[in-house]
Amino acid sequence: MDPATLTLSAMAQQLHAGSLQPTTLVDACLARVAARDERLHCMTQVFADEARVRARALEADTPGGPLWGIPWVAKDILATRLGRTTCGSRMLEHFRSPYDATVVQRLEEAGAILLGKSNMDEFGMGSSTENSAFGDSRNPWDPERVPGGSSGGSAAAVAADYCGFALGTDTGGSIRQPAAFCGVVGLKPTYGRVSRYGQVAFASSLDQIGPITKCVEDAALVLQAVAGHDPRDSTSLREAVPQWGTELESVPAAPAAVRVGVPRNFVQHGVEAAVRADFAHVLDTLRAAGASIVDVEIPHARYAIAAYYIIATAEASSNLARYDGVRYTRREDASDLGELYARTRTLGFGREVKRRILLGTFVLSSGYYDAYYLRAQKVRTLLRGDFDAAFAKCDILAMPTSPTPPFRLGERTQDPLQMYLSDVFTVPANLAGLPAASIPTAVVDGLPLGVQIYAPALEESRLLHAAAWLQGLLGFERLTHRGRA
Repeated sequence: MDPATLTLSAMAQQLHAGSLQPTTLVDACLARVAARDERLHCMTQVFADEARVRARALEADTPGGPLWGIPWVAKDILATRLGRTTCGSRMLEHFRSPYDATVVQRLEEAGAILLGKSNMDEFGMGSSTENSAFGDSRNPWDPERVPGGSSGGSAAAVAADYCGFALGTDTGGSIRQPAAFCGVVGLKPTYGRVSRYGQVAFASSLDQIGPITKCVEDAALVLQAVAGHDPRDSTSLREAVPQWGTELESVPAAPAAVRVGVPRNFVQHGVEAAVRADFAHVLDTLRAAGASIVDVEIPHARYAIAAYYIIATAEASSNLARYDGVRYTRREDASDLGELYARTRTLGFGREVKRRILLGTFVLSSGYYDAYYLRAQKVRTLLRGDFDAAFAKCDILAMPTSPTPPFRLGERTQDPLQMYLSDVFTVPANLAGLPAASIPTAVVDGLPLGVQIYAPALEESRLLHAAAWLQGLLGFERLTHRGRA
């Protein structure tokens, strides 16, 4: 069996038993990249030589924890000393970071092997990985479909068996939506659970780093390795990190009296028939297994997309102001400072990034701040209250991850509003800072679908237990897509 097709947990078991060596595993993953990435274009950079050197060095040591010897892929928004950190943008096309992001450093210490960096929507702004300056990524299930975004390269790399796991970032659904589109697991932790030091900022009050894996148990192992306080990130929480990987070894076959909240008024509009039917099947499966399905209200969720695209663009406008051609970014020739700024930003930023900078600058401008930005922040506060009230009635919330299956390349690039609505069920978690995960549920007409689970803040244990239980109930077997692309 090709070891690249194994789950992270199965890779680790064989590595620790000595029946699989890190060099063999790295070579198997690199072979998958070489065979498939010309078509799928998941990767912006592949560190083949460096990964092999690292694997040989590890073989000289005693196997360590569960990530020892596991090849992984970093979204190209995470700073790495190895290679470049481009954010999918011409603005940072040649930028080399002098340091590693905290999550990269922690995975290095855990013995994981960085295989390369994955393609993404420019600066994390997109839902299809069609906004990358370096070309579109494609879905391993159907290369004429998008892999989702903005972490589409990471999700597609995991689905195509390039690696044991990948890291993505989630500002409004950018881990969970591509995970659903690619038939893998994606987890966004509670805001502050994972250090953002070394993540290039899009919207600082919304961004969060998390794992994309082949199963829920693998997500728990990766989250355990990267979570925890970091003094270099002022938003990093000082909460203890549970042993999530160990906890899932004893997931009960049928958790007693689990109350699953469903915000029906929120999830009944704009959902395609295949997704609606799949979600109904998931609820029936949970009910048959003993869970209680509870109707709950999230009254302000209908305003979430509007509030998100005010807050996120406002923060993006501020964060991206540093890319001016003066310091470490692309720099265009100009006769004066104003022309330098204009030429550098015109040629360095893509269309979607420019659109969001303009929106963000507008909502922060004099005379519009109160009407837009301040009002959006009030909606955010109300939304948090809605979730508090909902979780008083249930243990977890369930909803579709995306209102549609993976859509075709180019289908929504000329309609930004439809593209933004791809995240209608994911952005509320970011606005409220809650942990949420997407798990694969079914394959319909050759395309994967996913369901999303929310839990209260800092309740990743509850989230992971529920996700693992549901994964077992659904009996979903991940396909390897061999020969599809």
